[in-house]
Amino acid sequence: MLRDALGIGVATGAYALSFGALGTAAGLSVTQTCATSVLMFTGASQYALVGILGAGGSPLAGAATAVLLGARNALYGLRLSQVLGVRGGWRLVAAQLVLDESSAMAVGRASPLGARLGFWATGLAVYLLWNLGTLLGALGAQALPDPRALGLDAAAPAAFLALMAPRLTGREPWLVASAAGLVAMASVPLVPAGVPVLLAALVAVVAGARPSRAARREERRGASAPGRREEARR
Repeated sequence: MLRDALGIGVATGAYALSFGALGTAAGLSVTQTCATSVLMFTGASQYALVGILGAGGSPLAGAATAVLLGARNALYGLRLSQVLGVRGGWRLVAAQLVLDESSAMAVGRASPLGARLGFWATGLAVYLLWNLGTLLGALGAQALPDPRALGLDAAAPAAFLALMAPRLTGREPWLVASAAGLVAMASVPLVPAGVPVLLAALVAVVAGARPSRAARREERRGASAPGRREEARR
């Protein structure tokens, strides 16, 4: 388990190199770029923030998008609160380490001890190496005359695709992703930078509020069950 946690941390740290370079390319200082990793510590939200700032969007639009993407961690926290059983000041530390990787390593364990060890080992490894990667990437980009000449401005959209692709495991997620992408592209000429991402997120929120196909089928079965029972009595 510890080896798995370290492997995840190393892979994430390597990924953070591109974020550090992107942060400085978007106009943030090394200190500001590193502060987002220390304080925010959620890769998708950080990429969203620097991507929107780099495209000329407002900080408000960047912050709103980052909050939307980071909201999933609150749902992870609800589940993990029952698994970890932390109290007092440790709750604040645990909350900072809640992310996709640490949550997956915790909820996939059979024993409570294994779940806690998986969470803490993965969370700490990712936190330390993500911040180290951010620092090295930011310092390295500052040494370049023009980081965008290397195509670093395209890394943020590429990172989003890499984060999203593993989650498109069915027909409905593909439809929602395609609709959100079309809305974002259509709105680019009409609204300020950063707003198309919020509109795309709104599409996902509306789609998520609708019952899933499986839930609709189950509802139809439930509605037709009394009729079938009545026919059977006759």
